[in-house]
Amino acid sequence: MIPAIAVLAAIAAVSGALLGYAAVRFRVEGDPVVDQIESLLPQTQCGQCGYPGCRPYAEAIARGEADINRCAPGGERTIRALADLLGREPKPLDPELGGEKAPAVAVIDERLCIGCTKCIQACPVDAIVGAAKQMHTVIAGECTGCELCVPVCPVDCIRMEPVPVDLDTWRWPYPGAAEART
Repeated sequence: MIPAIAVLAAIAAVSGALLGYAAVRFRVEGDPVVDQIESLLPQTQCGQCGYPGCRPYAEAIARGEADINRCAPGGERTIRALADLLGREPKPLDPELGGEKAPAVAVIDERLCIGCTKCIQACPVDAIVGAAKQMHTVIAGECTGCELCVPVCPVDCIRMEPVPVDLDTWRWPYPGAAEART
């Protein structure tokens, strides 16, 4: 019995050493610039920028394939933060994307909801809960306001409501924001 335990311990030690060596030798470093850019984006995963989420958009910015003014949910604040990080001049939000919108969350009129689950499938952050043929609801604290659930609803029971301004959501206006609008 003791020799069997010793053999298993030796195999475990050798395997552990090999895995440790492989982890160090074949480590893949992430691009720290992409991580910094991604941290400035609002993490709505909405795809309004033309990329399937915030990470692919950050990677495209870092490669120079995308401009810094394509994040509609982030708006002017995000554009300025990206410009500061990358040493570029800020520019207005790309007009193709529409205008900058105030933060909003989805609200489901539960009396009209038929439980089709189309909104659950469209939500990139799993902020909608419910079951098939049962009413659904939105977890407001998780909703990013991407609006992807609104067009897929067959009974139009989802609407976007502005996020109420309170101590948790209020922000100082970005310096120079008032001059930029005039």
